[in-house]
Amino acid sequence: MTASRAVVIGVGNEFRGDDGIGLTVAFQIERLGLPGVVVARSEGDPTELLDIWTGVGLAVVVDAVRRDPATAGRIRRVGVDALRGGSGNTGSHALSIPEAVPLGRALDRVPGELVVVAVEADCFDFGVGLCEPVAAAVPRAVEAVLTELRHVVRIDDVTPGVNEDEAR
Repeated sequence: MTASRAVVIGVGNEFRGDDGIGLTVAFQIERLGLPGVVVARSEGDPTELLDIWTGVGLAVVVDAVRRDPATAGRIRRVGVDALRGGSGNTGSHALSIPEAVPLGRALDRVPGELVVVAVEADCFDFGVGLCEPVAAAVPRAVEAVLTELRHVVRIDDVTPGVNEDEAR
């Protein structure tokens, strides 16, 4: 990963409904072929995240979050600390981003900057496909990732062409 200036990590499980949003967004970013940007997919294992983001200037993680009450499809740019208890936001994985950061700090394996694009999800039941509000949020989530990437890499007039059928 040292040759890249940024990494986009789609976190999730495509067989758990809306939990596939991170993977869907990562696929859309990968299709753009952005120079200096590596795209990776993860189920959220903290040590895997450390392997992916170590040594890059910017890591943008896209993940589904549970929020009570939830507004499915709402997108938030959040700091990792906001995902820790108390705020009503949690990732959809038992161990994930909030656990990876302190571990990474202890091992000196964190990116220069870490941004989480959190998409509020509705359904984490077994099955393939995003609910309608979460699928409709894919283009906005892609644009949120591109906004973050523009801080570290040159992206000339990139307009994400999201195929709505692929987002579902």
